[in-house]
Amino acid sequence: MANSPQARKRARQNEKRRRHNASFRSMVRTCIKKVRAAIDQKDKKAAAEAYQAAVPVIDRMAEKGIIHRNKAARHKSRLNSAIKAL
Repeated sequence: MANSPQARKRARQNEKRRRHNASFRSMVRTCIKKVRAAIDQKDKKAAAEAYQAAVPVIDRMAEKGIIHRNKAARHKSRLNSAIKAL
């Protein structure tokens, strides 16, 4: 447990940020799942639309540091390849 006032405040801030960032990570995962679902249904048009909606979200989270930029690039690349393969 934190002993000093500064450490207690830092613990409060970390917990608040952790919850905030968790919602952002969840949003990214949801966007990716929507694209994957459209790909699994072999619906190229829906997959492309879902991908177009997901890319800005993925980029924004990479910019904020919620996910690593290489991970963002990897997701975008793999989703795009899967759509093109339909």
